[in-house]
Amino acid sequence: SLSLFWSSDPEKKQCGCGLLFSVAWKAIAGTMALSYKKDLDKYKDLDEDEILNKLSAEELKQLETALEEMDPENALLPAGLRQKDQTAKKATGSFNRDSLLKYLEKEAMEYKDRDDVVPFTGEKKGKAFVPKQKPMETRQEEVTTLDPELEEALSSATDTELCDLAAILGVHTLVTSTQTYDGTGSKEGYNNVIKGEKMNPVFDEPPNPTNVEETLQRIKNNDSSLTEVNLNNIKNIPIPTLKELAKAMEKNTHIKKFSLAATRSNDPIAVAFSDMLRENKTLRSLNLETNFITGTGVQALVDALRDNDTLTEIKIDNQRQQLGTTVEMEIAKMLEENNSIVKFGYHFNQQGPRSRAAAAITKNNDLGM
Repeated sequence: SLSLFWSSDPEKKQCGCGLLFSVAWKAIAGTMALSYKKDLDKYKDLDEDEILNKLSAEELKQLETALEEMDPENALLPAGLRQKDQTAKKATGSFNRDSLLKYLEKEAMEYKDRDDVVPFTGEKKGKAFVPKQKPMETRQEEVTTLDPELEEALSSATDTELCDLAAILGVHTLVTSTQTYDGTGSKEGYNNVIKGEKMNPVFDEPPNPTNVEETLQRIKNNDSSLTEVNLNNIKNIPIPTLKELAKAMEKNTHIKKFSLAATRSNDPIAVAFSDMLRENKTLRSLNLETNFITGTGVQALVDALRDNDTLTEIKIDNQRQQLGTTVEMEIAKMLEENNSIVKFGYHFNQQGPRSRAAAAITKNNDLGM
């Protein structure tokens, strides 16, 4: 290596320097490690218990304070445990927010402000800002000159003719609604060219007058005069009563149309009506729109419709939440297997099930014709 160091070749000389430096560093590091080990060897035979017994109470407290493991950077620890408690003052009592605020305010008021480097005298320096005044633009009104023939025609025209001319030209702020309609003059001013129309009030739909308890009893008695049940928009029907309606419909042989829209019906009601569809062979139309039925309840209805060949119309649209792709695919499969349903009230969100359902409904309508 020394021959490389003393070589005249620059590359060999640089290589020799690097080799010599690495050898020297290893030698120094080895010497330091040996000296560190020798320093530790003298502490092997020390008796820690003997040393601790010789310490006073104050020294033990200092040692305990020095050995406390604190981590100011640890965000998982509470703020009080990230640093040592160096408070020697005794507690003055429980925390009182009002007293603390009064104390801080008092300290702030008694604290002497530091003197200004340059005392304030109130003297104003410089020039006051004065905005520039822009010259007012004088606008002259344009005078429109008409041909003598038009001037003479307008001066001799009646109010009715002027109103008709204004309506043709679309001058909407020239005449009032009454003037436009009958051509009569008025001194109230000119607001609009459109004739006001009287608005017909739109009243809310009257409440459903159907008596739920009476209807339930008639269904149980299989009343031959009751062929249609409409319970739409009755939102206070108890769930047990709805289940009784579904149970009574299983043996009814006269009702052909049953509507239960907007009654806050949920999945248990849908399951009860699915059991009814497996038993009832007379019902032709079922409406369960605008309720709280989820995919679980619709799946139960779909499974029941696979065993029902008498129902021709069912509506389940506008539920509180979307049914999902899986349920829509099951609906499409059911419609392909069922040949009796010709009207299915549901808006599909997926293109695939929508196309298959439309084709199945078209096929059923063709078979029915």
